Amino acid sequence: MHDLTPLTALGASKPRSDTIGPVTISEAPDVALASVTARLGQEAACQDALRALLGIPAPDIAAYASGPQLSAFWIGPDSWMIMAPYDTHPGLANRLTSVCKDTASVTDQTGAWARFDLTGPDLPRLMERLCNLDLAHMPPGRARRSVIDHLGCYVIKHQDGILLFAPRSAAQSLHHALLTAAQAALR
Repeated sequence: MHDLTPLTALGASKPRSDTIGPVTISEAPDVALASVTARLGQEAACQDALRALLGIPAPDIAAYASGPQLSAFWIGPDSWMIMAPYDTHPGLANRLTSVCKDTASVTDQTGAWARFDLTGPDLPRLMERLCNLDLAHMPPGRARRSVIDHLGCYVIKHQDGILLFAPRSAAQSLHHALLTAAQAALR
């Protein structure tokens, strides 16, 4: 039998956290993710199923919402990414499939994306070095897709900071870009 050790997207056994000046960039590997896309003609039924599971309505266009246990953000027409702590929701995709039934297509995304949490003052100044989103005027509770360092990423602004999702295979590239931008913002 193989003795495998799980690694974070940055290749370590423990999540990495870097503080540069007032900004902290933390790897957040313990997140269960699943995408949900309503099937044609089942959009309303899918949204009803998601409302029952999330405890809140499915987020509207370019929005992020957090329920009692699960969070979600809009990723396209009648499509959402659902997230939860992995330790309490390791079978998130299966649970979504059983709740949504034939109203949606559900895909487990847990191993596909790397998440970084950014905290600190003046994060919009840092992010303007990385992407074309105007985070200074973007209110909390918004989720947008943008390109950061040639990578398609999801950028979510909330009260405490910014959540970034990038393809796991490019996590080290994004992390390097975040560190470089944070160091440049100090100048």
